[in-house]
Amino acid sequence: MKYSILAGVALASTLLGGTALADNDCVDPVADWQPRGVLRQQLERQGWTVQRIKVEDGCYEVRGIDRAGNKLKAKYAPASLRIHKLEIDFRQGGEAPDYLDRGRKTK
Repeated sequence: MKYSILAGVALASTLLGGTALADNDCVDPVADWQPRGVLRQQLERQGWTVQRIKVEDGCYEVRGIDRAGNKLKAKYAPASLRIHKLEIDFRQGGEAPDYLDRGRKTK
């Protein structure tokens, strides 16, 4: 019986702790947010076809397609419009290095 109580407490603390660690929402005050249209223009200049911009967890969540036809889902901080998270569903031939900072020097 002591084992099942201990296991239950361990499970509960893991679940609650995981929730706290998984908190990656944007926290910009609404008064500081830039309009969605500014983000749309920024992404279209990069070659995206923006399908949707919505607010999710305090961030702008964007779904779209890049110029290579890859499906994209990204989260942006609404005040700075800096990328917070990016998910790419690569088509055949797509690679992650295409999305990394090209300004960095490699060895």
